[in-house]
Amino acid sequence: MVEVFKTNVADKEVADMLRESLEKEFPACKINFDLHDSDRILRLEGDDICTATVTDLLQTEGFDCELLAD
Repeated sequence: MVEVFKTNVADKEVADMLRESLEKEFPACKINFDLHDSDRILRLEGDDICTATVTDLLQTEGFDCELLAD
């Protein structure tokens, strides 16, 4: 399963910190940001991804996070 989110994360260091937090929640997932994309894409690849958890984690840290439809 692959889930793709639109974010407003613009800084690599912040993206790295958020990725580390997400890896604690989803240790079996491959997680990366594409900050060069206009939508500042966050991509998670793996099983049992709870999109609400991803969105909540980023929003708690003060960032926008919206699941993109297939």
